[in-house]
Amino acid sequence: MLRSLSIKNFALIEQLQVSFDSGLITITGETGAGKSLLLGALGLLLGKRADLTSIKDNSLKCSIEGVFDIEKYNLRTFFEEEDLDYESETIIRREILPSGKSRAFINDTPVTLNSLNKLGVRLIDIHSQHQTLEVTTNDFQFNVLDALSDSSREIESYKRGLSLLKIKEKEEKELVDSQHELTREHDYNTFLLNELEEAKLKPGELSELEESYETLNNIEEIQERLSSSISLVSSEEVGVSDLLNTIKTSLSKVAPFSSSLKELSDRIQSISIELEDINDSLQNELESLDADPTKLEEIGQRLQIIHNLQTKHAVSSIEELIKIREDLQEKVAKTESLSDTIEHVRKDIAKTKAQLDAVAIKIHNKRVKALPKLISELEGILNALGMPNATFKTALTLQEKYLSNGKEVLEFLFSANKGGVYGELKKVASGGELSRIMIAIKGILSRYTQLPTIIFDEIDTGVSGEIAHKMADLMMTMSKNLQVFSITHLPQIAANGQSQYKVYKEDVNDTTVTRLRLLNEEDRIREIAEMIGGKDISDSALTHAKSLLHN
Repeated sequence: MLRSLSIKNFALIEQLQVSFDSGLITITGETGAGKSLLLGALGLLLGKRADLTSIKDNSLKCSIEGVFDIEKYNLRTFFEEEDLDYESETIIRREILPSGKSRAFINDTPVTLNSLNKLGVRLIDIHSQHQTLEVTTNDFQFNVLDALSDSSREIESYKRGLSLLKIKEKEEKELVDSQHELTREHDYNTFLLNELEEAKLKPGELSELEESYETLNNIEEIQERLSSSISLVSSEEVGVSDLLNTIKTSLSKVAPFSSSLKELSDRIQSISIELEDINDSLQNELESLDADPTKLEEIGQRLQIIHNLQTKHAVSSIEELIKIREDLQEKVAKTESLSDTIEHVRKDIAKTKAQLDAVAIKIHNKRVKALPKLISELEGILNALGMPNATFKTALTLQEKYLSNGKEVLEFLFSANKGGVYGELKKVASGGELSRIMIAIKGILSRYTQLPTIIFDEIDTGVSGEIAHKMADLMMTMSKNLQVFSITHLPQIAANGQSQYKVYKEDVNDTTVTRLRLLNEEDRIREIAEMIGGKDISDSALTHAKSLLHN
């Protein structure tokens, strides 16, 4: 419930601070006094968009703050989901800066307008005449019926199941689409895979093959060069080895004379040893060479296969071909196993549908049982509100299609007159009739579910006399279970409020401002008497006002 409201620098409201109690609260005042400004401020507090026209003084900040007692509203989950601190007494604040920028806070934590709106609709239901069309919607009618049928647990279960079903059906569609696509490619992919698998590719193979091919393809020149090199090293007449030995012997004789000569001698010795090792290696390399035309041809063919595959797949390495082979293996395997996967998903879908059907039947049975009760109560209240011939014709029909809240179509037809033709509410009910139907439904709902604070904005327009008393009684009944505000022009309703506030305009320093004040008993008598007889209050109007207040 709304505990207090603070408004600063909003439209004609310079500054306003007011507290509210539980029960029925009535707000009265002349037309144009500023009652709509209160609703506008509350709308901003609950997440509506703002602009600079909302600011009274463009040089100052506009601020609207509400304190709410939310202990009974089961909102802990909402606060957890929004990562907000939960407080049983929650403060909501909205600010509009002179720059036009808007800010919103819940318990001093900045929030988005979306978050503010999600919380707002669970705290206050602002209901005006133009909003009565909500009662004509199928969703609203189902919500009312479900409140009476006490099927919230089943409906939550159904919604979870429906969400799962949609996920599974989406998965099935994607798998089937993928199967169609892969099936078209399957034969070609299989051909490419077989081709790559027959090639028996190995990482690093290409460089080895290319080296072997170059060696075998140039074997005669290699042999010739190796033989020539060996001859130059080991020739008895002018071989490099003999020349080095001569140098080595010569230097060894003078090596003892100085360290530098010793170093040179050692270096020649090292070169001589290295040369002998090189000569041995040359000899081994020469002996290992063997011209093999058959092997050369085999390697050439192998290289051609690899190069053809590289060209075909537009890659430059065996590693890339191996990756393509692995991808093709996965695609082919997936295509071949996709039917099993699809069948498994379809079994899950069938199981989910069976569970949904079972829950839908439970919901249907509860609704069928509650519907006559709803219609009976609704017609009874409307009779008291001056619609004695108002009747409803309803039907609940199960169908195959899964809807958001069950598998039923609700026919909710209305007739205001005896022998009248039944039709949809939005087509056959007048604005005044819709208003009464809505307040009747809200009255019923207040007994079966925890509603947020309700604000009726002149919903009683066009009502008078005994009907006004009945409407006041209905609001009083509702206020036993929730906080009810009624912005009204009817003295019968104003007098029934546990508290009454007056909205009025006042000129202050050549500026018109809107004010709101709590009326004491004497003020209420005069206000209600004025509502009965006008500005010139008569004794009879005062007497009537007192009787209404003390009734």
